[in-house]
Amino acid sequence: MNPRLQEQLKFIYEIDRMKHIVRRTRLFDDSRAENDAEHSWHLAMMASVLHEHANEPVDLCRVIRMLLIHDLVEIYAGDYIVYTEKQEEKARKEHEGARRIFGLLPEDQCVEFMDLWLEFEARQTPESRFANAVDRLEPVMQNYYSAQPTWKTYQISYDKVVDTNKRIRDGSEQLWDYAKTIIDEGFQKLDRTE
Repeated sequence: MNPRLQEQLKFIYEIDRMKHIVRRTRLFDDSRAENDAEHSWHLAMMASVLHEHANEPVDLCRVIRMLLIHDLVEIYAGDYIVYTEKQEEKARKEHEGARRIFGLLPEDQCVEFMDLWLEFEARQTPESRFANAVDRLEPVMQNYYSAQPTWKTYQISYDKVVDTNKRIRDGSEQLWDYAKTIIDEGFQKLDRTE
């Protein structure tokens, strides 16, 4: 078999493991926790639908590619809640995971995927800012629609939720306005049920 194809197929086989990484957020209908593969697919669809609301014009294909690969590192690093106090540990494990998962690919694709992942992480381009906005919006929506929001389960304060998610604004002012509205409403609902 062609060695390049063999490396690519090994990568394809390995990323199937993403379907088993269970996130802390629940599906919109609150039936169960979401997995990383579902999360990435949903983000790609959200970007496809919502890209007209980005603050700046974006290369949609690049945004979608970032969203499809951004959590592959969790195959080895595990899923950390975005509100974790272990940010340095998370960053170290995710960088190790990126080197390991993308290292399965042929050299040129390894570099390409690593560059896309690093661009997403740095949030310095219009595409990465919008991709990050969508990545933060989905769990905000899940918390809003879920009867068991992670905000309550993990005792995340309103201020922490706003502070962590305000980067949505960097990619889309309109999506941030929506997110802020449902964060406010979500915490009002939580206050009424306590």
